[in-house]
Amino acid sequence: MNRKRFTAPGFLALGAACVLSLAACSSGDPAGGAAKPEKIERIGLMVQDMSNPFFSAMDKGAKEAAKSIGATTNTQDAQLDLANQNNQIDAFIQQGVDLIVVSAVDEDGLQPAIERARNAGIIVIAVDTPAKGADAVVMTDAVQAGEKSCTFLFEQLGGKGNVLLVDGTPIQTIRDRIDGCKKVKEKFPGIKIVGQQASKNDRASGLAVTTDMLTATPDVQGIFGMNDPSALGAVLAVEQAGKAGQVKVTGVDGSPEAVAELKRPGSPFIATATQNPAEMVRQAVKVAQDIVAGNPPSDSTILIPSVLVERDKVDEYPGW
Repeated sequence: MNRKRFTAPGFLALGAACVLSLAACSSGDPAGGAAKPEKIERIGLMVQDMSNPFFSAMDKGAKEAAKSIGATTNTQDAQLDLANQNNQIDAFIQQGVDLIVVSAVDEDGLQPAIERARNAGIIVIAVDTPAKGADAVVMTDAVQAGEKSCTFLFEQLGGKGNVLLVDGTPIQTIRDRIDGCKKVKEKFPGIKIVGQQASKNDRASGLAVTTDMLTATPDVQGIFGMNDPSALGAVLAVEQAGKAGQVKVTGVDGSPEAVAELKRPGSPFIATATQNPAEMVRQAVKVAQDIVAGNPPSDSTILIPSVLVERDKVDEYPGW
């Protein structure tokens, strides 16, 4: 691939070193690295956990975006491991990709690897959650998602009752959802948050932490799960505790599994605030193309609005 090199006298030595060793070029100051690509031809997508349908939808969006511009894609699964993502970025550098789209396991911990990639002339766009050092981030308005999900939950409880929060791993987008929920609670003085525990963002750990909280505090009327897998785990915990008619549950994602649960008669699950993972990646590719064309975004954070999907209107939701 053609990448322009800096030719100013101060960078001649670095240019020569880069010809001899990509590693030497990719470990220096980003200001002295290779120029951005002239065209997006090879895209590397890095997801947190491909077992989550959310990230499968990202893979679908990457393939759609790549096809529309004549590019190729390579998707890598971190399995929620920061070390894996560091290694994946180094592999993408060696492969000479033009664009890395990453859903970071750790928004701070990945910064050195991202800087190596950018120093090698690769555009890096974070999706779903910020990643320090990236050119931009495309993500759901996570505060809004938490607000929408919890507003509906609290309203369905009649503005009063005890509520549990099923939290998740400590990344910005999850913190924002929880913050959005707590912000809404200030408008509902009759709502009391009686428990909050972190899941691992999946159904099994959502079931486990909700079971623990229901055992410790059985007098509960509502549960907010910060994503759909954890919320669906909470649904199972509610049913196993014999509280299906007493507790209402909401989540965030708008996932296919959440849609199916909303359609299941008698389910405690009553609503989900949407994300659009495929659109995040499509937008990330568009931003990268704009950067290549010399038109970087005026704001490096691009927010996608969240929409509430409730049981009575689930048939109107197009889904992922």
